[in-house]
Amino acid sequence: MVRYLKWLVTALTVTMIAGFIVLVSVVVMRFNASGTVPLPDSLTLPAGAEASAITRGPDWLGVVTTDGRILIYGLDGKSLRQEIKVETGE
Repeated sequence: MVRYLKWLVTALTVTMIAGFIVLVSVVVMRFNASGTVPLPDSLTLPAGAEASAITRGPDWLGVVTTDGRILIYGLDGKSLRQEIKVETGE
């Protein structure tokens, strides 16, 4: 019975070491991967606008500004498609 228990502990140890090596390898490969979402090098915001957040859709970029607007751009970052004024609850 002791030999069987020793074999189980050894197998578990080897399995855990192999799993840890695989986990570290996946994390290292993921960090070395380049970004998967292409973004433009720059955005042309209207005068006085300051970006607070940005999001990307299938064929658009959304920029939330600090003055309560959402600006929808094309993927080139230059063509403004739509401007949405956000109503505050104040």
